[in-house]
Parts: sequence; structure tokens; C-alpha cells
Amino acid sequence: MFSEVEGNCKTPDQETQSYRLNHTMIRVKDPVKSVDFYTRIMGMKLLRKIDFPAAKFSLYFLGSFDEKEVKDIPETDDERRAWVLGQKSILELTHNYGTEDDKDFAYHDGNKDPRGFGHIAFRVPNVQKACERFEKLGVTFQKKPEDGRMSNIAFIKDPDGYWIEIV
Repeated sequence: MFSEVEGNCKTPDQETQSYRLNHTMIRVKDPVKSVDFYTRIMGMKLLRKIDFPAAKFSLYFLGSFDEKEVKDIPETDDERRAWVLGQKSILELTHNYGTEDDKDFAYHDGNKDPRGFGHIAFRVPNVQKACERFEKLGVTFQKKPEDGRMSNIAFIKDPDGYWIEIV
């Protein structure tokens, strides 16, 4: 049983009861390509962009919301900041200035040695139909549903080669 997994704390500190995972950050080489991929291909909404010119980087916060939820996104920057921090499942893209101009630059995707980060995942209504759409859009596949033993999932790659599981 999963509750008997070694290391699983069955009674976390009371102070942690309101802790929630807010976002995951990945570094991207070219923000134009990555923002396009995550908004056009994956249907995410760009929620906020913050530039740090002195430190030479920018942050892009994206989320998956239906049309009703999008109407609830605040307009002012201060309200939007607080709203974004209150959401679950936000993807933060970090762009370090200049990487887009270096043809040989690439981030480690975590799926080559030494292995580390593996993938992010998107739930879709129909894996096969989503994959047909990805195919038409020229998305790179790591694994199609018909490949291997698990026919109910697929893996695609974003512009930086990060794997995205489609479930």
C-alpha cells in the first residue's frame, strides 16, 4: 500500500497543511519559441512577464485555464502578481539574455546522463487526438502512443528538448 512507503510522513507538521506547490521553473534558450510553443501548441495562457535587465534575465509565468477562469485574471500588475502566486500548476520559463543568439547553446533536459529532471505532464481529453494535432503542427515526439507497451501516453518535446508527457 502506498501509505506504507518508506519515508512517507503520515502526520506532517500542522504548519504545512496550507502549503501548496505553486510552480515549476525551467530555463529556455529562446523565449519567443518557448512562449509560442506553450501558448499555441499547449494552450497555456501567459500570465505575467517580469524583466530583470540588470541581472540579464526575464521570467514568463504561464498557466492552463479555461475561458471562465481567464476572465478572473486581474489586470493590474500588483493584483496579478498576488493572483499568480495563489495559483497551482504554474510553469515559469526563465530566459537568460543572449542564449538565443548562441547556435551551440543548449540546456540539459535531464534525460541524458547524468539524469535528473525528467518531464512535465499535461492531461488532455484524448491522447490520440492530441497527438494527431501535435503531428500536424510539426511537434517532435519522444514517444507516440503506439510506441512501446504503454499505449495510453505519449511524450513530446518542447523547443529546448524538455520532455512533456501527454496523459
